[in-house]
Amino acid sequence: MKLLRIKDNSQQKKDVFSQVAKLTGKIADKTLEQLEREGVFVFPETVKDAEDITQDQMILQSVNDTYRSGNVMGFLGYGDERLVIESRFCGEGEDYFFQYLLDKVLDFPNIVDLESDANQDNRLFNFLLFLFPYYLKSAMRKGLFKKYIRHRYNDGYVKGTIDVARHIEKNTPFVGNIAYSQREFSYDNSLMELVRHTIEFIKRKPYGNKLLIKVKDEVKLVIDATSKYEACDRQKIIEQNKKNTVRHAYFREYLALQRLCLLILQHQKHQIGAGARQIYGILFDGAWLWEEYVNSLIEDVFYHPMNKGGKGAQRLFDGNVGLIYPDFISRNSETRIIADAKYKPVDNIGNRDYLQVLAYMFRFDAKTGYYLYPEAEGSDDLKLRMNCGSTYEKNVMPRDDISLTKHGLKIPVDALNYAEFSVRMKTCEQEFKSALIF
Repeated sequence: MKLLRIKDNSQQKKDVFSQVAKLTGKIADKTLEQLEREGVFVFPETVKDAEDITQDQMILQSVNDTYRSGNVMGFLGYGDERLVIESRFCGEGEDYFFQYLLDKVLDFPNIVDLESDANQDNRLFNFLLFLFPYYLKSAMRKGLFKKYIRHRYNDGYVKGTIDVARHIEKNTPFVGNIAYSQREFSYDNSLMELVRHTIEFIKRKPYGNKLLIKVKDEVKLVIDATSKYEACDRQKIIEQNKKNTVRHAYFREYLALQRLCLLILQHQKHQIGAGARQIYGILFDGAWLWEEYVNSLIEDVFYHPMNKGGKGAQRLFDGNVGLIYPDFISRNSETRIIADAKYKPVDNIGNRDYLQVLAYMFRFDAKTGYYLYPEAEGSDDLKLRMNCGSTYEKNVMPRDDISLTKHGLKIPVDALNYAEFSVRMKTCEQEFKSALIF
């Protein structure tokens, strides 16, 4: 097996990718949307609703004689070639920072050592399993999935369409029953059966019960709703769901859950990917993970509008014009602060980012703005003071009342193990948060 490890937000000579040339040729300059269609699992699934990760973003983008990676971390495979995209804060060993983000945002077990696992496909398969509770909880917020299905009966209470052929087969000589079928709105449908099969499959894993305890209420609802579950029907249920995917936009969370369940149940029998020519893998949006992680640190002092969930939408103008979603708005309305989470390196926070946050500050009458980013150098905050005046009048000078600050959270890069990394991160988190509370 040929394995190459690279960092997010980095630039490498194209020669470095020669050992995984076939895989590189399949993913270079392709958008996330294209890779999703070819079998790659992207988390979170609603890339079209994200600001920092978009459908036209590329995993590897050609820049002259180099390839540049973006905010995405994860794992890709093609044939016997593997590409691991780690966080840029990963040293020579395990990617503790990536693991820490997954742990804080998704409550992941420690399974991130992508390189040392003897079977890379098993490592990827574990990622899919550990995502199941998150997707199940997200889908079940809409309630149990219900749809019309056709039930077949053979009794004396005819309510639907008489099935003549089945009636002759079952009721000759006639004993008073009628064979008929009826279309009914039911929770016990092919999708909920698929979810049930996935639950039963995960239960048999050594860590299965520990994993499902996080969603025990949702699991109980699924089990209660699927009274016709039969373990021997698994392949039939898989085929039904492959042919009938969820189409209604309201149930898009169930579409993501359906896709994940199909991946889990199909991969238990086959190598991941459909044949040797299939690209496969799982990619995590580092920008989304970072934003959700930062929210977990400062949610008690900042509001967090969410464009993916459509929560906390704000408008620039009267008449519902100019939809915006600032990352963070301080709860203190007297000294309002706007903050923007940026996963990219501090040197890449530039003009477009400035314009965006300044527009938010103007909208909320805030005098102070922050960029919240991860950094490994231990650099001091960089405070940018807004200019006034014009070069035409030669009276440009900085103002004292309006400023933007680049405020970094120090990431330990020399920790010996994950336990040490976690302890040091907690200290860094306290220092990071204390600077934002006024």
